[in-house]
Amino acid sequence: MSNDPSKKGFGDLMHTMNEFFHERPMRGMLQSIDEFFASSANPFGSFPIDITETDDHYIVTAELPGVKKDQIHLDVFPQYMTISVSDRELFTEENEKQQIIRRRQSMKKSTRTIPFPRPVKEKNVRASHHDGLLTVEIKKDSGKRISID
Repeated sequence: MSNDPSKKGFGDLMHTMNEFFHERPMRGMLQSIDEFFASSANPFGSFPIDITETDDHYIVTAELPGVKKDQIHLDVFPQYMTISVSDRELFTEENEKQQIIRRRQSMKKSTRTIPFPRPVKEKNVRASHHDGLLTVEIKKDSGKRISID
């Protein structure tokens, strides 16, 4: 085998790429990106989610500290689910005569979309919200096995 880089095999290329992604600086960068999106300082307003798959369910958990149940919106489609969190604030400033002199409204919205490996049915979804943790349980659609004649 020659030392000419243009003559190296695909296995050598994969080995080199593996080394690149497992070296400390790259691993540190990828970990920093994950931590950024999981942190509360994230300017994009995202929130961390975790997806677990069992034999007959997908379980999605979202950490939403300080978020009320009526601020959360779930939209379920056959191939994916969207979790949206909206926060609307109204600021009013009054003068000494109780007259409103300034009114301002702000709206923040965060959304996460979770794809499903297999289609699901909306009727098979249950959600609960307790102590800042949203848990969504989606029963897998079992399908029907067909015998071949």
